[in-house]
Amino acid sequence: MSNEPTDAGQHPAADAGPRRPALGSDPFESPLGPEPFLAGLADLGIEGEFAVPEARDAALEAQALLREPAIPAADAGTAHAPQRRADAHLAHVAPEPGSERRWISAPPLAEIEPPDPESWLDRLLDPEDRRRLAALSHLVDGEVPYDRFGLSSVALKRTFPFLYALYRFYFRVRSEGHAHLPTVGPAIVASNHAGLLPFDGAMLALDIMLNSDPPRLARAIVDRWAGGLPWANVFFARVGQVIGTRENFTDLLREGQLLLVFPEGMSGVSKLITQRYRLQAFHVGFVEQALRERTPIVPTAVIGSDDQAPVLFDVRPLAKALGLPIAPITPTFPLLGPLGLLPYPVRYHIVYGEPFLFHERFSPEDADDPRLVRYLARQVRRAIQDLIDCRR
Repeated sequence: MSNEPTDAGQHPAADAGPRRPALGSDPFESPLGPEPFLAGLADLGIEGEFAVPEARDAALEAQALLREPAIPAADAGTAHAPQRRADAHLAHVAPEPGSERRWISAPPLAEIEPPDPESWLDRLLDPEDRRRLAALSHLVDGEVPYDRFGLSSVALKRTFPFLYALYRFYFRVRSEGHAHLPTVGPAIVASNHAGLLPFDGAMLALDIMLNSDPPRLARAIVDRWAGGLPWANVFFARVGQVIGTRENFTDLLREGQLLLVFPEGMSGVSKLITQRYRLQAFHVGFVEQALRERTPIVPTAVIGSDDQAPVLFDVRPLAKALGLPIAPITPTFPLLGPLGLLPYPVRYHIVYGEPFLFHERFSPEDADDPRLVRYLARQVRRAIQDLIDCRR
């Protein structure tokens, strides 16, 4: 008899003995040291969020009012520095009697007046876009210009025009299924991933921002390897991406934030052209965390990214020697040098599927059952593959 669940709402009893976490070697299992994003800021001499003593004190005081017990102060290079919250826009939700959750959210667009342009970049944006960016600035509040993961509203504002130009004129993104994205509270957007460089993730995050009210910032969960890239790691942190550790994942969900995950990991972006639009094996930790934090999972397909940088070969010995996850050979790289890594101007089509509400059928304790977690992850994988196959 099969050991796999035979029904979406049932699963076999766990084997005797203590259960092992289903995360296994997922990129967001327990961190092995300082987070690369935040450690990189200190190494580069860029002011961290707690570089100014007065800012540290203000952040600690604000946190003490919002969370009990308070998290101790931490250095800028660790993963547990206190989080500043936009007090005026915390949504209070009580999912269970006697409990209260404080969710971070941007205010509705109707409550925001579009600010006057302050630079030539601002003048490139229409009033609606400036209104969205002003609403998102409420996610970073207080004396310190960054949240504890390094997100900067100023960096978002400066980056938006360039990403929007790619979104509208280069990748010509069209999307559907926005009603499946929750307007408030935690959610996990699980998507396929391809194309060597993470343009698909950037376009997906921008599409969510442009099609939500209140506007939502999708916090992409990235592999620790990316957090060690010089300069790029600072940019990633400033625009909202977060290193994939269990602690970060849990903290963001408990704050009611929207997470963007790519369960294929590096296998997705590095797959050969012969595997295009075929999902690779999934890491399953996102399902475990969804069960523990009672969070919906929105399956999402990005069609087009598999064509932006087709990988003909992967020179694995060279990649290993250089300490890289992949050494790709494409029609333009390394023939054209670094320019060969630029994506082709393919058209993106983003589709959001109906959310999986696993937490309504299973308890948080079921997250300790590896077989169940793998089974549920396969359901998400199958749903994303179906979206891809139906929309190609």
